[in-house]
Amino acid sequence: MVKVRKAVIPAAGYGTRFLPATKAMAKEMLPIVDKPTIQFIVEEAIASGIEDILIVTGKSKRPIEDHFDANIELEEHLRQQGKQELLDLIKETTNLNLFFVRQSYPKGLGDAVLQAKAFVGNEPFVVMLGDDVMTGEVPLTKQLIDVYNDTHASNLAVMEIPHEETSKYGIVDPEREIRDGVYNVNKFVEKPNPEDAPSNLAIIGRYLLTPEIFEILENQEPGAGNEVQLTDAIDTLNQTQRVFATRFDGKRYDIGNKLGFLEMSVEYGLEHPQIGDDLRQYIIDLGKKLEAEDQTSVKANAKVVSETEELAE
Repeated sequence: MVKVRKAVIPAAGYGTRFLPATKAMAKEMLPIVDKPTIQFIVEEAIASGIEDILIVTGKSKRPIEDHFDANIELEEHLRQQGKQELLDLIKETTNLNLFFVRQSYPKGLGDAVLQAKAFVGNEPFVVMLGDDVMTGEVPLTKQLIDVYNDTHASNLAVMEIPHEETSKYGIVDPEREIRDGVYNVNKFVEKPNPEDAPSNLAIIGRYLLTPEIFEILENQEPGAGNEVQLTDAIDTLNQTQRVFATRFDGKRYDIGNKLGFLEMSVEYGLEHPQIGDDLRQYIIDLGKKLEAEDQTSVKANAKVVSETEELAE
């Protein structure tokens, strides 16, 4: 069995949900406190035993490459200033086996993954989407690798979501649960309407795929949104070889939307050694202030209702 040692991180999207911030800046470089979002994904890959990482970039994504490159002038400045802790911190992002390729046209996630064909070769590999950050005792990517080591088959991460939100996700139609949290799958459906969704198990941005997916992607017709959908290609792959779904029960942050981004920023900030205590106190004080404002608003509304009733009499 070939060891899973390569990961592909698609990072070529426009980031339109974060405009205007992403007009001239890669959304993957937006910071959670002091760490770019894409660094969380790279760290998960490394913690899962991945050795080589390909980041698929696009227009205005050069800052991603710069972030993971050495900055000799900055390193020398920190060294002269005696700021060894900061020097060690920035050097953590440079000693990695990172590779980059550009997706020239935004044709969809499936097309972005296809750009990794030469990098992957004839090996199983992981696809990690940057909009989802997962936390848990065992990294989610490592969980997928463990399932692959047992089954020798593709598998992808799923999570239960509210049924009314199925149109936002790829959804699996599970046949049966072959062991705790691992499902045989009848089919994979890209963003079905709630009334058509076969389940509420949504694909959440981590895939472990065999290299046969590339031949399918090369011939894949555009699907939802007139884009080459990875979910459609996986459904085709599932017709010739098993593709399992692995349920994730940990914490997921959907940082592709503003609220999820802020939620992770706050919770990560609470654990940050430099600002955690101050942020906690700020949140407590802010909560008291908001509660007082709500009580004042309730009293004001009650007064208006009372005066309206008196006038009506």
